[in-house]
Amino acid sequence: QVQLVESGGGSVQSGGSLRLSCAVSGVTFSDHALGWFRQAPGKEREGVACIIGSGGGTAYGDSVKGRFTISRDKAKSMVYLQLKNLKTEDTAIYYCANSPRSGGYYLTWYEYNYWGQGTQVTVSS
Repeated sequence: QVQLVESGGGSVQSGGSLRLSCAVSGVTFSDHALGWFRQAPGKEREGVACIIGSGGGTAYGDSVKGRFTISRDKAKSMVYLQLKNLKTEDTAIYYCANSPRSGGYYLTWYEYNYWGQGTQVTVSS
């Protein structure tokens, strides 16, 4: 019943910007935290950003703080990740995910139970 579908990935130059979108169904935003994660080949899954279900507070991983912004649109059932000042190190598959919990800021992958298929972001020099 819960589905998440990412879109908006692509190839960009360093210093550029990109906005990722995640269409969410079967989830009440106020009851679930939602997050963005990324995984590069040979690397562990890294928490990028999360937005708390109640109140919409946000948290970010240290490597992206100040450059990425997570937001949501309840009317459109969408979660977004705005990526700015992109670096080559940001190259990865980006996933949106749903947590069964709503009251915390979760940047660890095991706190999430539903995942999208991922969208590739490639940053070149």
